[in-house]
Amino acid sequence: MRRVLPPLVAGILALALWQLFVTLGRVAPFILPAPSAIWRELVEQRGSVWDAALASGANALAGLIGGTVVAVLAALLASRFRGLGELSVPFAALLNALPIIALAPILNNMFESTSSVPRRLVTAIVVFFPVFLNTLRGLREVNPVHQELMRTYAAGGWTFATKVRLPGALGHLFTGLRQASSLAVIAAVVAEYFGGLQDGLGARITSAAAFTAYPRAWAFVVGACLLGLTFYLVTLLLERLAMPWKRSLISS
Repeated sequence: MRRVLPPLVAGILALALWQLFVTLGRVAPFILPAPSAIWRELVEQRGSVWDAALASGANALAGLIGGTVVAVLAALLASRFRGLGELSVPFAALLNALPIIALAPILNNMFESTSSVPRRLVTAIVVFFPVFLNTLRGLREVNPVHQELMRTYAAGGWTFATKVRLPGALGHLFTGLRQASSLAVIAAVVAEYFGGLQDGLGARITSAAAFTAYPRAWAFVVGACLLGLTFYLVTLLLERLAMPWKRSLISS
């Protein structure tokens, strides 16, 4: 209760102040709809919000998994070869600097209009940088005692990486995944603004705003927020399952 109650009270208070501000200030819906209007639209459009969230969630999940796998493999190679590691960090920073609004239209033109590949590629590129950078940092922080032990056993490079480096870097890996989980949803939703299939949250937001149905647009925004929160909570759950010793250390 000590962890849940303060943010819950703060959220309810913020919604109440938001409702009062819009109602008493007579703020136009196209500037800021009232929470009550957004809630009514969310209830009425719950089926559409659910379907759109499934479509965006599938793209975000595919991009998150693909980007994470490529990032971990690239981090293993970069930690194994010093020269490659020095070159890979600037290259990863360059990928991270690519704006979605420039990347998404280019990728949409490379594939069919009914393909979800462009959105998943955008998501994978966005996910790559935080996972790669954090995993590489963890792979380089090897306990000298463990390193000497593996040398005593005459372990090869791949064995050393999979038995020592990668398990030791799990904390850093999940730090990157916590960042990437929310970024994956953001990238998937934003990429939908630039064409392709009109079945995701981003397309529904722009469509509702184009028809001046602003409370409905905000209802789909709430759906995107809930989707991002779901991705983040699942990442936390996976971290607890993969690193049970961390939970025991926190509780003690």
